[in-house]
Amino acid sequence: MAIDFAIKDHIATITLNRPERLNALDEQHYQALSDAWIEVRDNPDIRVAIVTGAGDRAFCVGADIKSYSPASRGWADLWLTQRQPLLNRGLEVWKPIISAVHGYCLGGGLTLMLATDIRIATPDAKFGLSEVKRGIVAANGGTQRIAQQLPYPIAMEMLLGGGTMDADRAAHFGLVNKVVPREDLMAEAQRYAENIAANAPLAVQASKELAVRSRDVDTATGLRLEQMVARTLRQTEDAQEGRLAFIEKRQPKFTGQ
Repeated sequence: MAIDFAIKDHIATITLNRPERLNALDEQHYQALSDAWIEVRDNPDIRVAIVTGAGDRAFCVGADIKSYSPASRGWADLWLTQRQPLLNRGLEVWKPIISAVHGYCLGGGLTLMLATDIRIATPDAKFGLSEVKRGIVAANGGTQRIAQQLPYPIAMEMLLGGGTMDADRAAHFGLVNKVVPREDLMAEAQRYAENIAANAPLAVQASKELAVRSRDVDTATGLRLEQMVARTLRQTEDAQEGRLAFIEKRQPKFTGQ
C-alpha cells in the first residue's frame, strides 16, 4: 500500500507515495490513509505528524477519479458517517499536523491540507478546488474550511471558479505559514515538528482542541472550557516537571503524564 508511515523521536511522517498518479487516492489508499490518521490519534508515542507527497510533481491531487464509479455505491453509504474516518472528514486528532506541500495540491489534496495546523510550501505549489469543473462539490470539508481560512471573496473565487492559487498568494492570505525552496521543505517541516514535540504533549493537544472548538462555541463557553482544562492540566506530572525545569534552569523532560 502506497501510504508510507514512519515514527521517529515522537514525530510521525505520512507520505502519500503514488507519484505516477500525482499521489491521487483511490479507495484502497483512502483506507490506508484513514488507518494512518487513527494510528496518529491513538499511539501515545506520537506527539506530532507531518504529511507530504512523494515525487517531484504533487502533494496530492485528491481522489483518483478514474477509479470511482458513480453507480458503485448505494445510498445507504450516505449515513455511514463513521466509515473510513479521515482528518478532513471530521476525525478528531488533537496532535498537531504539519503539511509539507510541493507541486499540485488540488481537490482532496487541498481539503487535506486545510485540515492540518501548520503548512510549509515550495514556490511551485499550486492550490485549487476544481470540483465544480467536474459537476461536483469540494467535499470532505472543502466548502466549509476554505471560507473559514480565507477572506470570503478569495474563498469564493477558488470554490466557484475552480482556478488555482500560487504559493506566494497563498502565503499572502495566510493559507500557508511559509514558502521555502524545494530542497528545504522536509527539513523545515521537521524543524516545526521538533519544536512542537519538545513541548508538553497534553498541553499541546489541549491547546489545539480548545482553539478548534472555539470556532463552534460562544466566547463565554470557550473561556469556561479553557478554565476547566487549565485547572486539570495543573495536576499533571508534566506541569510539575515544567515548573521544576524552569526553576532549575534546564530543559524539561515531558512524558505526557
